[in-house]
Formats: sequence, structure tokens, C-alpha cells
Amino acid sequence: MGFEKNILCIGAGYVGGPTMAMIAYKCPQYKVLVVDIDKDKIKAWNSASLPIFEPGLDEIVTKSRGRNLFFSTEIEKGIEESEIIFVSVNTPTKTFGQGAGRAADLQYWEKTAREILAHSKDSKVVVEKSTLPVRTASAMERILNENSAGMHFEVVSNPEFLAEGTAIRDLENPDRVLIGSRETPEGIKARKAVAEIYLNWVPKKKIIESNVWSSELSKLTANAFLAQRISSINSISALCEKTEADVDEVANAIGMDSRIGPKFLKSSVGFGGSCFKKDILNLVYICESYGLDKAARYWESVVEINDWQQNRFVQNMLSNMFNTVAGKRIAIFGFAFKADTGDTRESPAIYVAQGLLEEHAEVVITDPKALENAKKDLKPFKQGVTFQADPYKAAKGAHAVAVLTEWDVYRTLDYKRIFNSMVQPAFLFDGRNILDHKKLFDMGFNVFAIGKAPLKHF
Repeated sequence: MGFEKNILCIGAGYVGGPTMAMIAYKCPQYKVLVVDIDKDKIKAWNSASLPIFEPGLDEIVTKSRGRNLFFSTEIEKGIEESEIIFVSVNTPTKTFGQGAGRAADLQYWEKTAREILAHSKDSKVVVEKSTLPVRTASAMERILNENSAGMHFEVVSNPEFLAEGTAIRDLENPDRVLIGSRETPEGIKARKAVAEIYLNWVPKKKIIESNVWSSELSKLTANAFLAQRISSINSISALCEKTEADVDEVANAIGMDSRIGPKFLKSSVGFGGSCFKKDILNLVYICESYGLDKAARYWESVVEINDWQQNRFVQNMLSNMFNTVAGKRIAIFGFAFKADTGDTRESPAIYVAQGLLEEHAEVVITDPKALENAKKDLKPFKQGVTFQADPYKAAKGAHAVAVLTEWDVYRTLDYKRIFNSMVQPAFLFDGRNILDHKKLFDMGFNVFAIGKAPLKHF
């Protein structure tokens, strides 16, 4: 039996893999091929041990793989045979030249565009799935349509709005699906073709159509607004610690205002992940490039508050542990940037661990899913850091425990057992405010939480 559509995704990472798995799962009438130059990654996608951890991903991959979902390194063949190509390649922040540290590095996207052109034999719809600066589609269309073969390419923007840890749920029941194209007959036809894919399981009222520039900018703006809320409540957490207000009570009070709402008002050691910081700095660079310096400084301050919050956490540990952590064993509970993922990109735990190691602490990292990534992130530190899967072993002989990821397992540990195994006085720094602080204090811990008055025995 032939397939109604041949869909290709270039890039088998955190976005491309799960997104295509969901499309294949919901649309058995379509052939979905995911390609990548990384042979080891493709091998993992074809195995029982997928290259990324995401709740529910194993199930949908297992049901679709080999039926209508395929993973391959044959990029040229995939391009030739497809009608719709999703591009989900890495667009990191530039580390060189103009815009270094802010602008998106588009070299991989441009190389992919040229590869699509080189191996295409007919016209195609190319879908931006990577997060890209506004007006990138225009540049890509110029590259793709500079051909003498009479082929025509429409570039459609279809940004992802996934949250790691809930990506499968987000894909299955999205708040919205945004599809942007040029407002021409060809552009509108292309975005309708992409919308047709999602209409297999997403209600029509949740599919938003727009011009391509609005779609590209909406992705950056969405992440900037979410990060802004986190930095806003984190700035208030510092004030709460000085005034003995409770940041959770403040967040609850303002979150009940229907104009504000309760989401993304959980104070913490800071936000992480591959998107927030990168997208905000990209937005800053775009504002600067258009001479909008006031707007650029406003959004830049969101990142500055986040960096400050992480540094403040380390300084709080240092000042409360008698102004030195040198030679002291400190157990870090959680290294992933959030629960239910193994992703450590821009994780606050990286910066906290680095800060403690620079103070010559003996740092022990424990995490249910992120230890391998943690080892890579802290590879420059040859001494002073060890990795332990068992949190009880990590805490044994420690002067302090710092909770940096909100894994459920950390809520239910036997903290009396942990306290009895630690050096006294024992310190607990809750960077996610997930524990019962009064109960821990009664056990004997000196407890320091984000945005709350300390509970200490001295």
C-alpha cells in the first residue's frame, strides 16, 4: 500500500524526533522519515534505548517505527523522495564574529537549505521547525529558488512550543499550532498542506494561520514572555528573603488575579534549557539591529536576573556555611534543567556546580536521568567532582545538600536517614522549593529555601 504523503524531517534531536514520531503515530497514511548526519543518534532511534528521555515517547515510537516511521542517515534519498520537508537542525547562539553571544548561528540551516536544493528533483514545501530569527524564511527562499530547474520552494514557519518533560502531551493536545507563510496563493496553499497534517488530530480552532514573519517572531516572543515571568518572581524572591515574606504565598496571591494567572510563577534557582536564554538573546540582537535599544535592554535584563539568581544561590550557600566550602562535600540533587528530562543544556545546576568547584568544594552530582550529560558539562573540572546515581550515597558524609531539579523522587526520600549520614551541622538548600522545610528543620537541618526566611539552629 502506498502512502498519501512522504514527509521528511532533517534533524533527529529533541524537536524533530518527538514531533515526527507523533505525526507518524497519528497519521498512519503518511510515510515519515527522520534523517540526521549523526550515525550514533540514528542507531539509537532504531534501538530500544532512544537517544532522549521523554515520558511517553518510547510508546509512540515503538508503535510506529517500521510501519510508517523510519530513521536513517540517507539524507539525499530522503530529500529526493519527499514532498514536505521539516527542518529541525541546531541553531545555537553565535560564538564568533558579528552578533557573537546573541545572534543565532544559521550556518547549519543554510547548509541544509543548499542540500535540499542540490538533491531535489521537483518543487517542495520546506517547513521551519527550528527556532529562527524573524525574516529568515525570506533568505531561505532566495537560496532555494535560485535554481535553473524550474523548481519552486515555499518556506513555511511552523514553530514548536514544546516543553521538555511534557513534549508528548504537548504534541498530542497542543494549546495551538502556528503555521505562517507568505500571503500569496502559493504561500497559502503551502501552509494549508502543513495544516492538513495536523488536522488529523488537532481541532481546527487550535490551528492558527498567519504571515511568516508573525509566526517566526511569535516563537521568540513566547519564550521571552515565559522567561520574563520566572525572572520577575525570582527578583521578588530576593526581596522576600530580606523582609521575611514568603515567595510562594506572594505568588499564590498574585496568581489568583485572573489578569495574571498562576503559571510560571514558581520561584527557583533559575530557568534553563536550550531555548529561553538563546531565544531572548536572539530577540535582543534583533532589537539592536533595528536600533530598538530600549527594547533590547529590557529583554536583556530578563537573562541578567536569571544569571544573578544563580550566582545569588551560590553566594547564599557560601555565606551560610561559615564563608567557606573548601574541602566540604556538597551533594547536588538534580542536574537536568527540569524534571522528566535528561537535558542539561543551560541548567542552573551547571553554574551552581561550577561556582562551588571554583571555591574548592567536593561536589557530588546525583540525577535519575542526566548523569551522562552532567559528566560532559563538568568535564573541564578534572578534580573535585564525582557522580553518584544513588542520592543516599551522594549525601553520605556531605556538609550540605542542594536540590536543583524538581524530580518527584527527591520529595519522598528518607531525609532523616540522610541527615544522620551527614556531617553536622547539616545544611539543606532547596533551589526548587519542593520540600517540607519545617519538617526538615525539626529533623535538625539548617534549611535555606528560595524566597523564604531561613530556618537555622544557630
